Amino acid sequence: MALSPTDDVPQDLPEPGADPAAAPGEAGSTRRLLPLLFTGNAAMYALYLGVGSVLLPLQIEHLDPAAKVANLGLVGGVSAIFATVFNPVAGALSDRSGRRNPWILGGGLAAVAAMALLGGVDTVLLVCLAWCLGQAAMNCYQAALTSVVPDRVPAARRGTASAAVGLGLPVGSVLGVLVASAFSDRLRTGYLALGLLVALAGLLFGGLARERRMPARQPVPLREQAAAFLGVLRVPDFRWAFIGRALLVLGYFAVVGYQLYILQDHVELPAGLAPEDAVAILTPISAVTMAVSTVLGGVLSDRLDRRKLFVGVSAGLSAASLLIPVLSPTWPGMIVFSAVNGLAFGCFMAVDTALVTMVLPRAEDAARDMGVLNIANAGPQIVAPFVASAVVGLGGYTPLFLLGAALAVAGALAVRPIRGVR
Repeated sequence: MALSPTDDVPQDLPEPGADPAAAPGEAGSTRRLLPLLFTGNAAMYALYLGVGSVLLPLQIEHLDPAAKVANLGLVGGVSAIFATVFNPVAGALSDRSGRRNPWILGGGLAAVAAMALLGGVDTVLLVCLAWCLGQAAMNCYQAALTSVVPDRVPAARRGTASAAVGLGLPVGSVLGVLVASAFSDRLRTGYLALGLLVALAGLLFGGLARERRMPARQPVPLREQAAAFLGVLRVPDFRWAFIGRALLVLGYFAVVGYQLYILQDHVELPAGLAPEDAVAILTPISAVTMAVSTVLGGVLSDRLDRRKLFVGVSAGLSAASLLIPVLSPTWPGMIVFSAVNGLAFGCFMAVDTALVTMVLPRAEDAARDMGVLNIANAGPQIVAPFVASAVVGLGGYTPLFLLGAALAVAGALAVRPIRGVR
């Protein structure tokens, strides 16, 4: 049932994760699901980070070195529009079909074709078009995968499940950057390798994750779907969770999306260390601290039954980390920044994901509503490249770090009005 713009949060509907068809209360079923969630998310982040941090910036720089900052902003911004559109649409289609696994598998297979195309183009325009197709495929995959937690995991286990999901980010980021760096002189092979990782993860999930088909729904007119997408943001707790996620992600990607160029143009690297090799060093450092904070944050938030405290503190720590390269624009400063930023972002994403699943307005619209929330991930990526390129063009990279810190502070403050979750 669609949520109209004037509906309040219903009090008598089952909470997400209470779907009897998914049998979320079975601890054994949840334990079997966690490794598959980790694998699926690790492959997804490997592609996102490998492409976004290494392959795409290198490809754009090779095509037009003088305009690399502006072109990366253009490609990143336009492709993120596709991500924003396809995520909730794919979520709604997944809800309508009553299935998740086929969408995960289909998105993974489509990613291989999109990456093969991206590796074979030789103009900035074609790179933009191919990465748009890649974003469309990956967001079909992501929308369905994200919905598995509210579908099949009980509320008491959401923090632990979100930790398994969150661990995919540090592990996937290391894997993706290492693969991309290994093929920095063979971009086509690098793109294809990352696409195959996602396809294999989709095959594994589809083959091993048991799924009981939910009742299929009747098609909903486009106008009603649009009203439902907008209407869910009228629910106060969901709206504040959306705003907090959007602000922190905007600050994060405004900086991380330009990490390769920061290392090229802002930081003096040790002799003999190439910027792409520096990325391959910083990413595992960030990943280790991110993995630690993801597990600790998810498990402790379950035990203490506190979500907002962890989200707010980690967002504040993220802001502090972004000041380190301002005070020390050196290679050691970047190492410390990567470690602290990973610590903050890992805890934030793990606990915030658990928080979000607890403020979903309707259990039966979980994929659609998680898709709307994922606009808070994809939407800032539309703005971030344009904002970052403008800020760098006007004042260099120091103002960019300051902007990221200010946005993280605002993200920390945004979770305070949430009332339905401690």
